[in-house]
Amino acid sequence: MKKMLLINAGVVLAALSYSAIAYDGQNCKEPGVCWEPKPGYPEKVAGSKYDPKHDVNELNKQAQSVIEMEERNKKRQEHLAKTGKFVYDVDDIE
Repeated sequence: MKKMLLINAGVVLAALSYSAIAYDGQNCKEPGVCWEPKPGYPEKVAGSKYDPKHDVNELNKQAQSVIEMEERNKKRQEHLAKTGKFVYDVDDIE
């Protein structure tokens, strides 16, 4: 019984160790950096068919909204410092 149990344990360990060293088809530059482009993917993306060609105005929308949010928060803080009352709607402050 012990012999059979040891043999089974050995088989399980051998199977697990074999799967750990199995080749996964990737050539990693270093551990954890295994991205490889598909064949035909260009070295330089800009100007190729893979270039997303983002609109500058679309990219700046979030930055602009953050600036506007900070301005509203500044008005809220100034009003709170003056009156001691917090007002969420900035239009009600002025």
